[in-house]
Amino acid sequence: MSSLSTPEDRAVDPDTPGQLLVLLDPAARQADGESVRIARDVLCGGADVKVALPESPSELDRVLAHRGRRRPVVIGSDLALQRVLQALHRQRELGTDPIGLIPVGRPEALATGRSLGVPGQPVAAARAVLHGAARKLDLLVDDGGGVVFGGVSIHAHGASRPTGLRSLWAKLAAAEQGTSLGSDDPRLRVEADGRLLVDLDEPVHRLQAALSAGSGEMELLLQLARGPRTVRATRLAVTGRDFGYQADGCRVGPVRARVWTLHPGVWQLLLPVA
Repeated sequence: MSSLSTPEDRAVDPDTPGQLLVLLDPAARQADGESVRIARDVLCGGADVKVALPESPSELDRVLAHRGRRRPVVIGSDLALQRVLQALHRQRELGTDPIGLIPVGRPEALATGRSLGVPGQPVAAARAVLHGAARKLDLLVDDGGGVVFGGVSIHAHGASRPTGLRSLWAKLAAAEQGTSLGSDDPRLRVEADGRLLVDLDEPVHRLQAALSAGSGEMELLLQLARGPRTVRATRLAVTGRDFGYQADGCRVGPVRARVWTLHPGVWQLLLPVA
């Protein structure tokens, strides 16, 4: 599998931003209706906009499948973007159009999008959608069909429960996958690119796999009794007894095995032109 050396940016024509399908996460409107209104006003002032409020994964699938030539734009959290990427992956449409993101929600729920360069203010983020550049980014795809654009984490003693308002899309996704995080002291067999990092006889206090923009690899961090270990890889395989994990902040599991494979440059995010 080839790695990405430098992300390829493709500028969107500022004079013809085209048609947009704005996917509004219901939780974003409840969390900050004013920011949602401002973002919609800016988008509607510069493009032909259709707004949809899908309230289930099946409805999201249907809206995206019938979008025609409209570019998807997400107003909401990292989890809302993850659900759109998941739907597009399921429809084999990930690389068809660049995706816009206007972050609205709790600050901790917007961290991944911000780390990729999406502006935090609604006006600046909307302008990036209209006049920005499409940057190719990597994605993790697991053997169960799930996608991750930020990272995966497994913690001993379970993961902390999310607080505050969560995306309805995320709640439904968690319900589909299951919400238990498994045992408090997971014994895991962890392999990276076929190399054994830790076996079932050694407890794993924490395992984190993070994507960094344009690197073509994921960075793995293992917290073990003997100390931390950091590894870069393109494939991560974990087996154990009923363990759970978080993918882009969404609780998944329990499962007994999961394999994540990095797919370089398979989706595009609209970002401000430098």
